Amino acid sequence: MNVTLAVKQYVSKMIESSGPGMKVLLMDKETTSIVSVVYTQSEILQKEVYLFERIDSQNRENMKHLKAICFLRPTKENVEHLIQELRRPKYSVYFIYFSNVISKSEIKALAEADEQEVVAEVQGRSWEPSMLSRCTQGLTSVLLALKKCPMIRYQLSSDMAKRLAESVKQIITKEYELFDFRKTEVPPLLLILDRSDDAITPLLNQWTYQAMVHELLGLNNNRIDLSRVPGISKDLREVVLSAENDEFYANNLYLNFGEIGTNIKNLMEDFQKKKPKGQQKLESIADMKAFVDNYPQFKKMSGTVSKHVTVVGELSRLVSERQLMEVSEVEQELACQNDQSSAQQSVRRLLQNPRVSELDAVRLVMLYALRYERHSSSVLPALMDELGRRGVSERHRRMVHSLVEYGGKRVRGSDLITPTDAVAITKQFFKGLKGVENVYTQHQPLLHDTLDQLIKGRLKDSQFPYLGASSLRDRPQDIIVFVIGGATYEEALSVYNLNRSMPGVRIVLGGSSIHNTRSFLEEVMLATGHNGDRTQGGGRHGNRR
Repeated sequence: MNVTLAVKQYVSKMIESSGPGMKVLLMDKETTSIVSVVYTQSEILQKEVYLFERIDSQNRENMKHLKAICFLRPTKENVEHLIQELRRPKYSVYFIYFSNVISKSEIKALAEADEQEVVAEVQGRSWEPSMLSRCTQGLTSVLLALKKCPMIRYQLSSDMAKRLAESVKQIITKEYELFDFRKTEVPPLLLILDRSDDAITPLLNQWTYQAMVHELLGLNNNRIDLSRVPGISKDLREVVLSAENDEFYANNLYLNFGEIGTNIKNLMEDFQKKKPKGQQKLESIADMKAFVDNYPQFKKMSGTVSKHVTVVGELSRLVSERQLMEVSEVEQELACQNDQSSAQQSVRRLLQNPRVSELDAVRLVMLYALRYERHSSSVLPALMDELGRRGVSERHRRMVHSLVEYGGKRVRGSDLITPTDAVAITKQFFKGLKGVENVYTQHQPLLHDTLDQLIKGRLKDSQFPYLGASSLRDRPQDIIVFVIGGATYEEALSVYNLNRSMPGVRIVLGGSSIHNTRSFLEEVMLATGHNGDRTQGGGRHGNRR
């Protein structure tokens, strides 16, 4: 463990994150000493840092051609100096890094001082103590219940992942005697990841039953609120979807939307065959709903089917109303292909479609921003102007920049787009019920590749180090994955498929939440300190090396 090298890499990451151009390094007395220990002046000059200044110096000149990289200890004095600096900025843009945790009130004070909007980034937020404690308790409770004492790997690019790994390790070390050890047993592996490494997956429409329900209707503790569905009956205003108690849901939660509709249709047609009046034709969702309404006896006998017909019917209505088939096709193009010219034309076409909702319009621009943020021909400013002309709210427009700050290229530890994607991806569409065309999404979440590499022994220690000196020599058998910032149902599907295709490997997925697009964007705004009336700097987002 080389502390000097670790600090040098951290400083290098700060400098590189600011992009090309001449820079000034703005420090305090202590951080000046830190940098001087790990870098020679000639080395740091090679990184386009041409000036070194103290934040408490009163005689600095205005140099608007320089970018300022601030590396400071989070003391009250430094925060006050920085507030005064931002009120009368001497440089063109500021990238602010604190050496430790900074309070929410200080983040808010800095934001209020930045009236000229010269701050490009603030790094210094970290775990809320209560949230770190809650995640630690949840993970250790699972480990104790399973009587598993795991080896731990974590995402190096996330300080929060390391903090959580250390916190869990500390607890399970104290409870060591409670674990059930077998000498021949391969130790389980706990892999701790950060959501910001893959901000694309939570933005995509997901077309399996479980994922669609959560995305379009909201799934909260297995309950769905259907009270706003047009013409809903009193007994269906809130329904429960539980794989433990609902056989149809258990058998269909990972299936494509078209397959689900087909399965409901088949079930109802089997029942109809028993009727003396003959068989009605069920050609669409509307036909099935009419059938249920016309057969009270069937409704009474088969509440489960009635429930799923209602849910699928509402999903179908929303898909049509919001043009989600067209939206999803462009989402897949943005996520999986590498053609900026075609992508921007597709996004513009949908932005001009009045039937596309505000949320979906913003989501498309977000995906474009993540995908082509550094492309030489990027048209992001023009797309932002298009959002403004559509009347998209300022808060939603601000989310685009917040998302890039949260999960853009400079903070990711992995590349979301592999060189083979443009060749490997083909458009596949499935047709289920008449009038309902279902897209089989081609996107694979980054988690799938990470786990595949882990199982095959190819996951790089340099990116996902072990906590401690020991490492796992054998193929892992029990893997517990925890995603800081929340997992998605698309990732749950990947884990399900890996468990089926990898005999002898058992994977469990967990996270601080299960996201749909709305909850993920709330997470992003909170993590980046831009969440409107909420307290700024409430932060899940950690320091990044």
